[in-house]
Amino acid sequence: MFKKPSRNELRKIKHKRVRKKVFGTAEAPRLCVYKSLNHIYAQIIDDERGVTLVAASTLDKDLRGLPSTRDMEAAKKVGAAIAEKALAQGITRVVFDRSGYKYHGKVAALADAAREKGLIF
Repeated sequence: MFKKPSRNELRKIKHKRVRKKVFGTAEAPRLCVYKSLNHIYAQIIDDERGVTLVAASTLDKDLRGLPSTRDMEAAKKVGAAIAEKALAQGITRVVFDRSGYKYHGKVAALADAAREKGLIF
């Protein structure tokens, strides 16, 4: 009897397939999104050097006072925070890595908020 793979296993397979093409460089690092059940995380990564340049999440001290860390508003705040931190370091252009998630809901809200604050992707 076959065992049906979980949603997270299927997401990881999609993420591996996408990562073959999406690669962050010094000129355009990769904006990677991760969602857990309670929090949302975003990192800007230079894959050439293997270094995380900027990170933001709902666990950051400036975002801890949110009423909920699971909703769209929290995702928008994380997107705005990652964009502000990136612009402060001189990063304006990124490539978006949705990590196998659908571009919908919290992932789309994070991306739209980052674009509104000035990141180009």
